[in-house]
Amino acid sequence: MVGTEADGYDLARRLRENINAVFVGKEEVVENLLVCLLAGGHVLLEDVPGVGKTTLAGALARSIQCSFGRIQFTPDTLPGDVTGVSVYNNKTSEFVYRPGAVMNQILLADEINRTAPKTQASLLEAMAEGQVTVDGTVYGLPSPFMVVATQNPVEFLGTYPLPEAQMDRFMMRLTIGYPDREQEIRMAGLFLAGQTPDRAEAVCGAEDVLGLREQVRAVKVCQSMLGYMEDLIALTREESRFVLGASPRALLALVRASQARAFLTGRDYVKPDDVKGVAMQVLLHRLALSSEARIRKADAAAVLKSLILKVRIPIQ
Repeated sequence: MVGTEADGYDLARRLRENINAVFVGKEEVVENLLVCLLAGGHVLLEDVPGVGKTTLAGALARSIQCSFGRIQFTPDTLPGDVTGVSVYNNKTSEFVYRPGAVMNQILLADEINRTAPKTQASLLEAMAEGQVTVDGTVYGLPSPFMVVATQNPVEFLGTYPLPEAQMDRFMMRLTIGYPDREQEIRMAGLFLAGQTPDRAEAVCGAEDVLGLREQVRAVKVCQSMLGYMEDLIALTREESRFVLGASPRALLALVRASQARAFLTGRDYVKPDDVKGVAMQVLLHRLALSSEARIRKADAAAVLKSLILKVRIPIQ
């Protein structure tokens, strides 16, 4: 890369290093989070409590100097809490829009599966179109806009599983996992020294992120690579163990995520390794095993891995 592209890559590298400095031992998770940010996607963090899902979202927002909103979903959370409501003003005799949590650049939807489907659905328009409609009036969301949702895969009592339509809105589903011994000791040392994730320094601003997104869109994707990705998508639809294959939106997400990964590695073109590097995170949560496959205890991740290996790699 040369010129502004090289500057953009250097900025992305510094952003990644800044988050890794406070969120210890999860470099791959941080990279995938940045892939989604630069690709204009949304992330679902699915893991057990206490591994840093909330702090990771906060560290990202502070690193890019973007407004950060958090909504703790509960069974009584209403759609208006998310999108905002129209309130009658006695002085002007008019209805005034009172913004909801969605009017932030980085929105943490904490424990999204603990709220009712009607409230979950209030995020669909925001995630797909970057706007919300309240009482017939359309309100644009701030840019860049990104939803980081979390859910606990262990507790199922009092939860509402996300429907396929909403799962498809997330570019990636990520798991953080427990740190290893050395990483956890280092994390404890940083905690004692006061270097917690809420101390993350600002590396860039919202305009810089928008500029990086433009550079990501300029990363070249040749026809053979598009064919390679389409072949993988087609295999998920033909696989008998999947009752639901990847959607056209999944293909577009795979293309953009591959561009972002290539950009983060310092290239201005996509190669098969970029597709393989993001395919599991982009596609797995969009696929559903058939009843027969579940009875046979098939593993969706193993099936998808076999399909990725099966696709013929194009000669560039």
